[in-house]
Amino acid sequence: KFECYCKTSGSDLAASVESAEAKLAELAPALEGTTSKKAKTEEELSASNKEREACKTAVAEATALREKEKAAFDALLGDSKANLVALDKAIAALEGGMSGSFLQTTAASTLRRLVAGNKDLDDDDRQTLLSFLSSDSEYAPASGEIVGILKTIKDEMFASQKDAIATEEAAVKSFEELTAAKKKEVAALSKAIEAKLERSGALGLEIATLKNDLGDTSDTLEDDKKFLADLEKNCATKKATHEEEVKTRGEELVALADTIKVL
Repeated sequence: KFECYCKTSGSDLAASVESAEAKLAELAPALEGTTSKKAKTEEELSASNKEREACKTAVAEATALREKEKAAFDALLGDSKANLVALDKAIAALEGGMSGSFLQTTAASTLRRLVAGNKDLDDDDRQTLLSFLSSDSEYAPASGEIVGILKTIKDEMFASQKDAIATEEAAVKSFEELTAAKKKEVAALSKAIEAKLERSGALGLEIATLKNDLGDTSDTLEDDKKFLADLEKNCATKKATHEEEVKTRGEELVALADTIKVL
C-alpha cells in the first residue's frame, strides 16, 4: 500500500516540479521583456513631454515677441499718420498762402519734431524747413522749394509706412502659421502622451502580475521539492523497514517449518 502511495505521490510531485520549472523558465524572460518595454515607454513619454513643453514655450516666446512687435508697429504707425497729417496741412497752408496761421497749430509742432529728428534729411533742406517753421510771418520765402521738400518727405514717409504695414502683415501671418503648427504639434503630442501613459500603466500591471506569478511559482516549486525530498526519504525508510520485516517473517516461517518437521 505504501509503495503505491510513494509511487503515485512521487510521480505527481515530480510532474509538478517539472511544470513549475518550465513555467519559471517562461516567466523570467517575460518579466525581463515587459520591464524593458515599460522602461522604453517611460523614456518615450519623457521625450514627448519635453517636446510638448518646448512647443508651448515656443508659442509663449513667439506670442511675447509678437506683442512687442505689435506695440512697436502701432507706435510707429501712429507717429507716421500724425506726421503725414502735419505734412498735408503744411503743404496745403503753403500752397494757399496761409503759412503764418499754420505755424501756430499743433501740426506745425509735430512737423518741427519730424524735421529735427529726420536723419535722412539733407542738412540744407533741414535748415530751410526749420527756418520756415521758426517764422511767424504769413510770407514764406522760397515757398515752392519748401513745398517740394515737404512733398518729398511725404512720399518717402508714405512709402516707409507702406513697407512697415507690409512687414507687420507678414509678421502676423508668420506668427499665426507658427502658432497654428505648434498648437497642432501640442495636440498630437498630448494624444501620444495619453496613449503612452495608458500603455505604461498596462505594462506596470502586467509586471506586477508576472512578479506575483513568479513568486507564487517559486514558492510552489520550493515546497514541492522539499515535499518530494521528504517523500523519497520516508518512502526509502519505509521500504527498508518493510524489507526487513519481510526478511524476518521469512526467517520465522522457515524456523517454524523446521520445527514442524522435527515434531
